Amino acid sequence: MSHRHKDLESPRKRIDEIDEQILDLLSERGEIVRDVIKRKVENQLPVFVPAREEEKSKAFKELAKNKGIDPEWAEDFLRMIMTASRATQSQETFPIATEEPKHILFIGGEGGMGNLYKRMADQTGHTTYSIDKKNWHELEEMSPKLDMVIVTVPINVTESVIERLGGRLKKETILADFTSNKSNPIQAMLEAHEGPVVGLHPMHGPDVQNLSKQLMVFCDARDGEQAKWFQDQCELWGMRVIHADPEKHDHVMHLVQGLRHFVALLHGSFMEEYDLKPADMLDYSSPIYRAELMMTGRIFAQDAELYADIVFANKERRDLLLKFFDHHKKLVQMVEKNDRQGFIKEFEGVTDFFGKFATQALNESGYLINRLADRFA
Repeated sequence: MSHRHKDLESPRKRIDEIDEQILDLLSERGEIVRDVIKRKVENQLPVFVPAREEEKSKAFKELAKNKGIDPEWAEDFLRMIMTASRATQSQETFPIATEEPKHILFIGGEGGMGNLYKRMADQTGHTTYSIDKKNWHELEEMSPKLDMVIVTVPINVTESVIERLGGRLKKETILADFTSNKSNPIQAMLEAHEGPVVGLHPMHGPDVQNLSKQLMVFCDARDGEQAKWFQDQCELWGMRVIHADPEKHDHVMHLVQGLRHFVALLHGSFMEEYDLKPADMLDYSSPIYRAELMMTGRIFAQDAELYADIVFANKERRDLLLKFFDHHKKLVQMVEKNDRQGFIKEFEGVTDFFGKFATQALNESGYLINRLADRFA
């Protein structure tokens, strides 16, 4: 070993010792977290408490600053630790929102979303059931004891499944669905069932590690107050909950889901046509394009029928796509005419439209891009 390397031996050994101490402290923290989880369950307290997390983050950043540590990095470190704590909660029992366990049927309970929420309800202590094509005959026996029925099947069969429930549930049972469209499924539920009806939209995929910080959209259709206990349960799982008008929800989702997924198809399809292989493109990608490419590639790692159902969900969504193509024709003319000034004018108009959000987007995307580059570059 050279003299220069030998000089590093002692500080490197101390660094290794400190790293082990950090892991020991994290292990000890984990034990305390498990005790906190137990107390939360006993006292019916939510997994995620936004005010507590923000208060903790603010204090931790200030403490880091006083110790000469980058406060932004310190916040990232703390949030990763807290995320791990919530993941630990998801492997344990959850606090229950009701005095007595509820009986919940998931139609499509073997699918991704149905399986996820059925597992969460099971861990909470509710009694759950699952029906798929093979065991519809069991509904008659289950029906008298059901407090809630959640339809979580592909979009293209949701309404037909709801129709099949017509007249088969007791009036007190809450009927709900998990589709990303709300207006038509809600109308179908109102026609099929005379009791409480709510439209639900979990704004996440089935592959999330836990429900903490995830968003659940509630659309009240009839006697929605009867489903208040389910909203409370979502909050105890650590979810954020918002209430929405079904039509407004669908109008926004046409853009958030339908158009976004079709643009991903345009991107990927043109890459294939132009023989631009993703692996080759990564070698020449800036961090921001790498992030965009990953979001596009993520779509094609999933089920084609699912995305077809989302994109072609209804006529209003298809009409929006056609308007999108008409708008493209206007922008195509800039390219055909080499209209640089027209491009600048259009760009600046969109900048004004985005307003302060553009600055927010710059900051948030910068955070994501820097972390992505640091982790995977």
